[in-house]
Order: sequence, then C-alpha cells, then structure tokens
Amino acid sequence: MIRIEGLNIHLGEFHLVDIALSIEENQFFVLMGPTGAGKTVLLETIAGLVPARSGRIFMNGRDITRQPPERRGISIVYQDYALFPHLSVKKNIMYGVHFRGMDRETARKRFTDLVEQLDIGHLIRRKPTTLSGGELQRVALARALMVNPDVILLDEPLSALDPVFREDIRLMLKNLHQTSKTTFLMVTHDFAEALSLADCGAIMNRGRIEQTGSMEDIFSRPASAFVADFVGMKNIFSARFEDEKAFAGEHLFAITGQHDNDTGYIAIRPEDIVLSNELLDSSMRNTFSGTVLRIIDQGFSYEVHIRTDDIIFKSMVTKSSLFELGIREGNEIFLSIKASAIHVF
Repeated sequence: MIRIEGLNIHLGEFHLVDIALSIEENQFFVLMGPTGAGKTVLLETIAGLVPARSGRIFMNGRDITRQPPERRGISIVYQDYALFPHLSVKKNIMYGVHFRGMDRETARKRFTDLVEQLDIGHLIRRKPTTLSGGELQRVALARALMVNPDVILLDEPLSALDPVFREDIRLMLKNLHQTSKTTFLMVTHDFAEALSLADCGAIMNRGRIEQTGSMEDIFSRPASAFVADFVGMKNIFSARFEDEKAFAGEHLFAITGQHDNDTGYIAIRPEDIVLSNELLDSSMRNTFSGTVLRIIDQGFSYEVHIRTDDIIFKSMVTKSSLFELGIREGNEIFLSIKASAIHVF
C-alpha cells in the first residue's frame, strides 16, 4: 500500500535520514517516538506538504513522491483539528468534495453515513468555535473521511482531549478502521494508545527509524536501549554474555538462550520483577536482596526503586501488594526475576 524508500528531508537544522517503511493496505500503523523525533514531518511528507530531498514514496505501486497533495488520495487530521472557523460543520465536512470530483448523490450519501457513524447530526449547523474537543475531533475525522481517501494520516488525534473524550475517540477510530478499507497511519507518543489501536508500528528518534514491526515485537523484543526505554523497560543495563549468563555490574543473571555478541544490554520490565519479604521457593532463577530507596505513586500502582549492590532496580506493584508487603523506604526486600523475563540485545 505505502512503501517508502531511502527518504531524506532537510528542514533547516532538522533532518529525516534514510527513512524506509512498508505499510499494508487497510493496516492501522502507528509512528511513535518522543517530541521532536520527526513523526509529524514524515506524515506531512507522505501527504505532499513537505518536499523530500531524496528517496521515493509509493502508494499502491504508484510513485507519488512529486505529486501534489490533492492527487495522492490521502487525508490528514491534525491534533489542532484545522477546521475553518467561519464555516458550519456541514460546510467543513463537505469542503474537499469538489476537489475530488465526487458527484452530488454520492456526496450526499457519504455525508449522511459519516454523520450517523460519528454521531454528529446535531452539530452540522454549528460553527467549530462552539464545539468541545471531542466534537471537534469527530468533525475533523468526518471531513478527512468524506473524500473516501485511500490513506488517512492522524497527527496525535487524542493528545488534546480529556480522558473521557480520549476513550470515546479511541473506540471510534477502532470502529472506523474495522468498517472501512482505508489505511490508517497515526502519530503518537503514547504507547498505550498504540497498543490498543495498531497492528504494526515504528519507533522514531532524532529523525531516524529505530525499529519497525508488530506491536508485540516492539513491546516484547526492543532492538535498542532507546526502544526498550520508550516501551517501558525501565531496567536497562549494559552487560557481557557468556553462554546462558549475563554479567551486569556485580550481578550474574541467568538468561534464556545465548547472545550473538560478547557484550550488549539486558532489559527487564518493572512489572516482571517480583518483590517479597523473604526468599521465595520458586522456579525463578534470579533472586537478589536489596534496600528500598524510593516509592513513587503512579495512581493505580507504585513504582518501587531497590538498590542491590551497584544496581538500582525499578519494580511495579499494585497498591494492595504494597500494603500487604508493608513496603517502606529503607526496608530490606527480595526481588526475583524469571530468566525468560530478561530481554537481551
């Protein structure tokens, strides 16, 4: 559907470097990464709003690298909605129809279907300045989908919404994707959003693609320390490897399988570190004792920092577990980790 080869973009001091991506038809694909990684610039280049210095963009086998935006069959929705404030909701939604040569009857039916699907019939005579964030996002989606694009690009569509509206729009995006033939490409820095919506994705950092793949691969098998940190593997340590053992600082870890290189990294998700007040009788092959340094309230859970010799581990526990174990700063505690929970790269 979309294939990007060797794409390079220079915007002042900012560069996208050798971008290569492949997105299948009707896939929900996410671009993730921190602010300033280049996600929006890549979106705008695909849409034809930013010129590429070199490289090519293909859609359905057609080279669209130099084509104007209106000939690409692509719609884009920005996080600030970019609606025309002087036009009614209906006129905003219908705005792009005459650019695509859609006949009146087809446009009328398309408009009626979208208004019903997005539940915005009561808004069509109002102006954007009178709408809430969630309503604005629905209207922006309707305008983008009105022209029946092959691809819809979404630039952080949920970031400006409060939690209630965010969940509504998230469910709506999932439904729109499942009931259409449109390919969705969404930018986000929120990994939870990506997991709930997408099948595949890519992590960007400083204008480069760090890793692409299924959401499961990116989440469970990060290819670099940056990706591991981005997906929440808060315990990342440089290590050397010998057979099925990893040495990090003064610690010896049992791991599953052998590493390809003598040195690299190990990474452990905080929720995979089990805390206990005494040595557990279990099959977990990595157990250490340490001192609780810090307890951070995360709302529904607590992040517990434990020092063991020269390493500080970060574990995640529920509120009930924290109270049941009586965990306090300064307490001595045991932590246990399965060998299979230690990711190596």
